[in-house]
Amino acid sequence: MYSPKYIISNQILKNIGVIEACREVIENAPLIPSYERQFQEEARLRTVHHGTHIEGNELSFEQAGRLFQKLNGETSAEKAAQKADLVARERDIQEVINYRAAMDYVDGVFRDHKDRGIGYGEEMIKTIHRLTVDRVVPEDVQGEYRQTQVVLRDSRSGEVTFRPPPAVEIPYLMSDFIDWLNRKGGAETHPVIRAAIVHYALAAIHPFVEGNGRSARAFTTLILFAEGYDTKKIFSLEEYFDRDSEAYYRTLIATSDQAPELSERDLTGWIEYFTEGLAIELARVRDRVRKLSIDTKIRRKRGKQVALSERQIRIVEYLSENDLGVMGEFKGLFPMISDDTVLRELQDLTKKDIIKKKGQTKGSHYELVK
Repeated sequence: MYSPKYIISNQILKNIGVIEACREVIENAPLIPSYERQFQEEARLRTVHHGTHIEGNELSFEQAGRLFQKLNGETSAEKAAQKADLVARERDIQEVINYRAAMDYVDGVFRDHKDRGIGYGEEMIKTIHRLTVDRVVPEDVQGEYRQTQVVLRDSRSGEVTFRPPPAVEIPYLMSDFIDWLNRKGGAETHPVIRAAIVHYALAAIHPFVEGNGRSARAFTTLILFAEGYDTKKIFSLEEYFDRDSEAYYRTLIATSDQAPELSERDLTGWIEYFTEGLAIELARVRDRVRKLSIDTKIRRKRGKQVALSERQIRIVEYLSENDLGVMGEFKGLFPMISDDTVLRELQDLTKKDIIKKKGQTKGSHYELVK
């Protein structure tokens, strides 16, 4: 019976604290519907691009974006390339099409079950895999557990870096894994930690001949979405993984090198890495949402868009949180900026009728215009 081994370290607690705080801001931010849809589409594009790029896909972010605009349900790489006027390797185009389809499936499962809960099953993982490798691997291995031994090698040295379990063990390992996911003990684990364990377990079991990484990441996203961490679906963990892919693979391999048996490995280091990634990504989204929230408030009040600099946005954020501020406090926000520059930012915000100055000389302070 599978029972993951790990401890709740201070780093994990810190990361989850950041995740919860960011989640609260994002969930309660007054995003207007058009912007929310835009954010979701951008996040989906980043997820698909980085989720395939990390495994060697050579399409650029711009090329993946052109594909997204022209797909309209197209599943053939050749036809999609014609629609998007794109010259690229057919396999790269097909992988992007496929991962988009896999993430659409994740969205559909989440949407259909979010009000009554999801009972996870092996067929879900097989369906994700089938979508991920459509037209990339032979049909008889799509969504089917591997029947052969595979190894992962260093692309430069040729050295074996990871040897997954023998094929004969795959059905038993997957059954145990799904049982843990659904039974009470597993269900009581914090959802973010569950998602980290799910990602590692699927990568370590390596149940398919090809497409294991993409399948693991897509199923991990389903876990986060289904268990309350969809966070408006405007984040992309894949971007964090792809930004330093060597660290991603190094952490996975280091965890696997600890012991031959999955249940004997300490997952603490991997969970620290995973939760840090989610914390960083949600903090990035939180900052963007905060800026947009301020922007939409101003636009509703003024009836038009008001352009603010990065420093001006930070000043308005500070006043939103603290009601009023004095020159010394604003200087503290920008320690590398001259007093005159900070004063000019304040004067410009005053001219735009965003803030107002009260009092004279040393007793003066600034506050938002109500």
